[in-house]
Amino acid sequence: MKSLLLCLALAAWPVIGEQRGESVAPIALYTQFQQEPPPAVVESLHEELESIMAPMGLHFEWRSLSGSHGNEVSAELAVITFKGRCDTAGLVSRRVNPGALGWTHISDGVILPFSDVDCDRIRGFIQKELLALDHLDRVAAFGRAVGRVVAHELYHIFANTQHHGADGVAKAAYTAQELVADDFQFEEKEMLALRGGKVHALVEHTATGTPPL
Repeated sequence: MKSLLLCLALAAWPVIGEQRGESVAPIALYTQFQQEPPPAVVESLHEELESIMAPMGLHFEWRSLSGSHGNEVSAELAVITFKGRCDTAGLVSRRVNPGALGWTHISDGVILPFSDVDCDRIRGFIQKELLALDHLDRVAAFGRAVGRVVAHELYHIFANTQHHGADGVAKAAYTAQELVADDFQFEEKEMLALRGGKVHALVEHTATGTPPL
């Protein structure tokens, strides 16, 4: 992990466009899946994360970790590993209490830009709710649920905090209903933490050419 972090960190710097201060450096999310998910799940995951993070001015470029050469440019980055099966096949009408749905790595008190998301645990936790939906809605709801777990882990990384919120996406534990609901967002306090974080300052820097504080 240390060598991977070094390789990717070398490619994470803000770059200003040559004309009119236009940004050419996105926030990169490098992903690796234990088992490749259906395109519809990936699309729903991406849309949900964008919906949750866009109010803080955070937008992402998704990149496959296996296809990375370590020389891509980004304003900031995170690496997300998806464990298990990220699909809705083989559901049963019972709930499994799975434990942690996702976690972010910490070393000597420092939050690292590496998160794991356990699709099998998410499936087991919300499968009863998913079975109540038709196939298309089921796939979309599962993708949303995975996207919300990803957003929670990115909150820890980009707000640089181990703390949880009292409610909303940043809280420590979700109900199954919250994971499949039509809408689920950060509370104002956590939104402010993301807006005030280093990554937001870097995004503003690349977009406007003004130096971050």
